[in-house]
Parts: sequence; structure tokens; C-alpha cells
Amino acid sequence: MVYSIKIPRLNSSVQEKNEIGLSFDAYRGVPSTLCGGCGHDAISTAIMQACFELAIPPHQLVKLSGIGCSSKTPAYFVSGAHAFNSVHGRMPAIATGAYAAHPDLYYLAVSGDGDTANIGLGPFIHAMKRQIRVCYIVENNGVFGLTKGQFSTTSDKGTQDKRGRTYEVEAMDLVALAIQSGASYVARGFSANKPQLVPLLKDGLQHGAFAFFDVLSPCVSFNNHEGSTKSYAYVREHELVLSAPFNDRWQALQYCQEAKQAGKIVTGCIFKDDAPLNFHTRQHTDPRPLREIPWTELVPGKELLDQINAKLR
Repeated sequence: MVYSIKIPRLNSSVQEKNEIGLSFDAYRGVPSTLCGGCGHDAISTAIMQACFELAIPPHQLVKLSGIGCSSKTPAYFVSGAHAFNSVHGRMPAIATGAYAAHPDLYYLAVSGDGDTANIGLGPFIHAMKRQIRVCYIVENNGVFGLTKGQFSTTSDKGTQDKRGRTYEVEAMDLVALAIQSGASYVARGFSANKPQLVPLLKDGLQHGAFAFFDVLSPCVSFNNHEGSTKSYAYVREHELVLSAPFNDRWQALQYCQEAKQAGKIVTGCIFKDDAPLNFHTRQHTDPRPLREIPWTELVPGKELLDQINAKLR
């Protein structure tokens, strides 16, 4: 049986207001229908807190997701934001198109290890290489929760499922992949460590290009047992908090690899480019959002079109 968590609502009249006069309630969504204790709900709370503290107007936030338990979570925070729930694995392509047209908005993408690292791996890598400006969160629990707990590609070699079966394939390390694929901000968090996660999310939302977050988020129904490396107990015991990010990709990779060999899980901001070149900067596109460009500029006319075609002959 699956139990939902009803989020208590406080009286907004006595709540603290942020810089734009909104209370924390303005950043809530509908009550969660995920399993009680799911790490994803803690991440949703951290997202709400980060948006509240940054005083992001809800109508200037775009929420994007794919398919899976993680991709249900955008319904649980900032109900006044724009939202798009895409097909399985194709959310990065939707995010790319939205950002290309409207670069003035905040983009927050929520995915899972199956949605991103299995079926959605190709679009994910290209979104990083293009440096679209998005805060991209993978809620990583190492299993396919909606289909009863099969191993995912981020399951660690040697980990066991609830039935005692052992995973025999090397895990895909999303942090290493993001660093090598060109993401300009790469972090790992833990859903049970809100004091660390909220500042990381605030930093990522303000980052000028692709900000990637691998957030370990235990699945209480299928992957929170002894023998799992994605359980609350295992992550707490093996977490290694990094105090400051590397600005060299290969140093960051080496540090994480050495920590992994020592049985540690590095959390914190691992790599950060302080002067990233995002998609629009690289492409020299018009800085105005599409909705603000006059129709006459979007349809230049036959004479100019003939000139362009002549150059291509």
C-alpha cells in the first residue's frame, strides 16, 4: 500500500515574506502522492525553500519533467509556475526549445536516473554540450520505482535488490558524465541533507549555463534496505562533503574517482565554471525573448530571403 503525505499549510498572514512580498505558501504545489518517506519529497521542499529565498516570481519559473516517480514531483512545488511534462527521456529536448525561445525565464528540470541515464541519455548529453541555462536535477534512487524496483543504470555493481539479486554491471556515474560532457556546474546532493541542498540549488538556479545536480534520493519502497548503496543509512555512513568546488574538470574527476575507490560518496558542488558561455552567448542570438521580437523582424520579406538563398548557392 502507498501512503501519501499531506503537507501542512500554515497561516500565510503570520509567515515571513520574501523580497517580493510572497510567503512560503506561494511556492507550494499540490499534496504529494509519493510513498511516505520518499526522498523526492524532501527535494521538493528544498526546491520550494530555494525559490522562496531567491524571491523568484512563480510566473517566471518553468518546470520540466519526463516520466517516473521523480517526474511527478513538479506538481508538488510552485503551482504558479509554467510546467511541461514530456514523454519518457525527451525532457532535455523540450527544455532546449523553451530556453532557445525564452532565455529570460528560470528553468528547473526534474528527472530520474531511469528517465535521464537510460532512455534519455542522448538528449541529456546534448543539452549539457549546448550549455542551455537550466537547473537540471536527477533524483537518483538507483531503481525503476514505478515498475516495482528493477535496477537502473545508476545501480552500483554488487548492490542487491529486495529479493537478494545482485547487480553485476558497473554503474553509470552521472557526475563524471556531466563533468566530461561540458556541464559548467556539477553537484551531488543527498535528499536527507537539506542544509546542504538548499544553498546548492540556489547557486544552481542563478548559474548562467547548465547546472547539473545528482541528488541521491532513497526509494523507501524498493531500495532502502541493507545491501543497497542508495539507502538512507548507506549514504549517511559513506558521505564525504566537499567544502569548495574544483574549477578544473580533470581535478574534479580525479578527486571523485579516488573517493569512490575509498568507498566514499562525494557531495557538494564538485565542479564550477565561474564564467560559462551559455547557448545564446555561443550562438550570438538575439537576447530578446521570442515574444518580444516584432513580427516584422521575424518575417523579413522576400527580398532579404532571396539574398540569403543567393549566398547559399
